[in-house]
Formats: sequence, structure tokens, C-alpha cells
Amino acid sequence: MSLAVAILALAMLVLLHEAGHFFTARAVGMRPRKFYVGFPPAIAKVSRGGIEYGIGAIPLGGYVKIPGMHRPAPSDVDLHLGRAAQESAAVADAAERMKAQLGAGEMERAAAVLPELEAAVGGAALTPLAQRGAERGLTELDDGLGTDAYWRGRTWRKVAVILAGPAANFLVAIVLFTVLLMQGTHQIGVRLTAGEAGAATTTIEAVLAGSPAERAGVQPGDRIVAVDGRAVTASTLLERIQSSGGAPISLTVRRPGEGEVVLDPVRAREVDGRTLPQAVGRSFEITGTVAKSVAGFFPRLVQGEGRKEVSSPVGITDASAQALDRGVEDFLFVVGLISLSLALLNLLPLLPLDGGHIAFSIVEGVRRRAIGREVYERVSIIGIAVVLFLFVIGLSNDVGRISS
Repeated sequence: MSLAVAILALAMLVLLHEAGHFFTARAVGMRPRKFYVGFPPAIAKVSRGGIEYGIGAIPLGGYVKIPGMHRPAPSDVDLHLGRAAQESAAVADAAERMKAQLGAGEMERAAAVLPELEAAVGGAALTPLAQRGAERGLTELDDGLGTDAYWRGRTWRKVAVILAGPAANFLVAIVLFTVLLMQGTHQIGVRLTAGEAGAATTTIEAVLAGSPAERAGVQPGDRIVAVDGRAVTASTLLERIQSSGGAPISLTVRRPGEGEVVLDPVRAREVDGRTLPQAVGRSFEITGTVAKSVAGFFPRLVQGEGRKEVSSPVGITDASAQALDRGVEDFLFVVGLISLSLALLNLLPLLPLDGGHIAFSIVEGVRRRAIGREVYERVSIIGIAVVLFLFVIGLSNDVGRISS
């Protein structure tokens, strides 16, 4: 059950990401053609206002089709209508006229040729494969040559549409962190040291003056190994303290030079949750910490470090399921971290990630003309290679962790 909930949570984060793109595109006049819950092919769909809404057969995330992400090119005609052109001389003639106009950058004239190409395809006796390819090509050309095509939009509109996806994930993270930080809790008054990549440990960095921990004899450098005789880890220590409800608990620490020491019983004190402004402020602090960690990860990876920090969707889902087993609060905090990481990673300036599209949109705005699809495709190869590289490393790490 925990695994199913974790998968659903990850799918919802992806769906909210796509919803950000969808609603912003509509708001700025780029009418999306499709919005799916899950990925196509569709198992159910309906059209409303020229937009196809559907449920995809692959039940993960969502899918949005924004028209004309790239300026149409002659290669698009060859890709989709090449087979139809081989089977029909009329289609071949119209396709050549379309390619000539696209190659010359005459988009309005290309739009005028489109009805001729549609008529040629409609009147030709094509094989099913050629027919499907031609129909797909006509749809793509119609979207790309339309006045609401993405590539035609002003820079701020294009950036807003693409940025809305990561922004939706960022907002989810801030909301989850804020809600959790406003909840009351029980604490003993210690600050724990941070391990690799900022992960929590059970080692005491500092003891607050006048706190229950100080009265019990906790010292900086102690490592808490058990609560009430039961072993704890970094992930279960805080939960054990908070669930005590203020009842006496016994801490066992491993102290340098002394070994294990059982301390006097201590009562965790109840701490009110933060106010809304305080919680929001702390949420942004957490966001800044995670952003610094993500920014510093890639230099470490290039230097041969940080490989073990990479995780694939398999590991992310497994970690979420484990957090849910520990409690709803742990689960929601992990979901917030995943949502934030999803936003930050998507902002990397690599195609086909959102950050790459934003970077190209800004370059196009400075140049005052669209960049050709072939350039997008060449640069995308690099981005896809990086993403696949990280996926393979993450999957390898996850398989090793889970199997051990």
C-alpha cells in the first residue's frame, strides 16, 4: 500500500507540473491541443473548445501538447509526408512547394500552401501507414504555422509558459513545508550535525541552554543510539521523541572515550508550531538549502564525487514509501523535497528540460528570430545523453541499495 501511495504522489507531482504549463499557456493565448492525465495512447478522451482532454494508458504524470514548439522546417515535411509523397505525385508536388516556402522562411506563404497539401493528401489513394503519417504531418504543420504557435510568441510569454511547470512544483513544496512547520511538536533542545548532502544524523552538534537535553546530561559530540532501549536511526530519532507526548524517555548515547552511556530520563517539551509568516520564511530557507545542494552536486559529479547521491524514480519511490511507513508528516516532507528537486532539476539549462527551453527562448528574443529545429535537435542530444547518464547511475545506486 505504501508503495502504491508513493507512486501516486510522484505521478501527481508530474501532473501538477504539466498543469502549470497547460493553464499558463491558455492564459497567454497559446491554446494547448491536448491535456492528458497519464501518458498517451488514450483510453478515454473528449474534445472541448478545441482541446482534447484524455486519460492516458500509461498511468504516470501528465501530458500537455502546446502547438508549434519549434518553427516548422522542410525536414518536418520529409519526416511525416515522405512516404505519402512516394505514393502520390500530387502529394509530392504540394510537399515540394511547402518545403520551398519553409526553407526560405516564408511562413505566411507556407500557410497558404497548406490547404493545397491537405487537398492532395485527401484525394490520394494512400496505404494506411502513409495516410497516418501524412495526417500527423498535416496536424503538426497546421499547429506550427498557426498564429498561436509557441515559437511565434513574445519572449515573456514563452518563458512564462515553460517556467510555470517548475513554479507549480516549487509552490507545492512551499505549501507542504509551511503546513508541516505550523504543526506543534515535542523537542529536547538539541541540534544534530549534518552528514553527506545535508542528510540528518544522530550526532549532537549543540545542546541548547536550559533545555531538557542539558538537564539530562547530553553533551556535544554524543551520538544517540537508542531511545527507551530501542535502537534509533537518523530517520526514526525525531519521530520517537515527538511521539513521546512529553512522557519521560531514556536516551542511550555513544560518547567519545566513554562508550555507551544511559542518561537520566528526560521529558520532551512541547513547542508550538510556527506562525504562518515564520513557517513561510523557514520554508524558503529550506528551499535555499536544497537549491545550494543541487547547484553544488554537478561540480562534485564532474570531479568524481557525489555519484552515490544520484537516485532514479525507483529509489525516489522507495524512499517515499519508507517515509510513509514512518508517518504522514515524514512522507509529506519527503514529497515536498521531491517536488522541489523536480523543479530545480527541470531548470537546468539543458534541452529537452524546461531550463533549456527557457534559455533558447531568451536567445531567440535577443536575436529577434526563431532558432531552427535542427539546432534544437542537435543540442537536445547532449541534454538527453546527460539525463540518461544520470538515470543509469541512479538506477544502479537504487538497485544496490534495495538489494542490500
